[in-house]
Amino acid sequence: MNLKSKFSHLKAYLDQIILGQPTLTENLLIALIADGHLLVEGPPGLAKTRAIHALSKGVCAKYHRIQFTPDLLPSDLTGTDIYRSQTGQFQFEAGPIFHNLILADEINRAPAKVQSALLEAMAERQVTVGQKSYPLENLFLVMATQNPLENEGTYPLPEAQLDRFLLHLQLNYPNAETEMKILRLTRDEAKKEAPVQVQPVTQDEIFEARQEALNLHLDPVLEEYIVQLVMATRHPQKYDDQLAQWIEYGVSPRATIALERCARARAWINDRDFVSPEDIQTVLPNVFRHRILRSYHAEAQGVDCDHIITKILSLVAVP
Repeated sequence: MNLKSKFSHLKAYLDQIILGQPTLTENLLIALIADGHLLVEGPPGLAKTRAIHALSKGVCAKYHRIQFTPDLLPSDLTGTDIYRSQTGQFQFEAGPIFHNLILADEINRAPAKVQSALLEAMAERQVTVGQKSYPLENLFLVMATQNPLENEGTYPLPEAQLDRFLLHLQLNYPNAETEMKILRLTRDEAKKEAPVQVQPVTQDEIFEARQEALNLHLDPVLEEYIVQLVMATRHPQKYDDQLAQWIEYGVSPRATIALERCARARAWINDRDFVSPEDIQTVLPNVFRHRILRSYHAEAQGVDCDHIITKILSLVAVP
């Protein structure tokens, strides 16, 4: 079985385990291949935890779930130096961050210092305890979740910290047909019937897939298209007066890089050796959603970021 076939089987496996959330399963693989982290926002019970746990079974990786709470400390993530009386020395005890796949559940419930410790690990791929730095695993992916229904006792992430996430997904409840399938699936699992099997993708194969995605053909015209989509958020007055009223600040250079990497990953997953405009347009909302800062006028008019992104896509010419 070749590499793309293994990832195709992995996607099919995730879709069998995570019913009614094809966007989540696809973007998990995009984040895996694009070597980034994702923030998932949605009501409870939409299989966010189940998704990354299923991914850990589909790849040869260590998984750990961290429940973020207001009393959490940075050392609860990173680990700490512990004094060993037998040797009379301090020894570093690694925290749960030293795993391949991390679920940061309800990240906005932890105070700023804990969020900062996690985001530093995401950006630098290392943690510092005392005067020593410790590298994290080569394969390292964080999926953080937020619950939009309860805001009391939460610590919203600032825009500069949100920018560290490659993607921001918003999930909704499944339809009635999918709900029936979920009911039957969970009943079969409770009966301990034969679980869905998958041949795990190794870490070396993930790194190989990343290199193949980087080597896909991206036409210079599409590179210019990516840049123009970014520029439309920074200089909206050149495109539309109404758009200029809605945007306070545009996206950062990280968005440009993320848009290209995610478009490449999506093209690779769909078994193409080139990036198409559709790839760019499909990943754009999840790349821009958390990076566009709306103006007071947009908030007052009830205009959300998705509406602004739709407007941008309609204004920037497609090559």
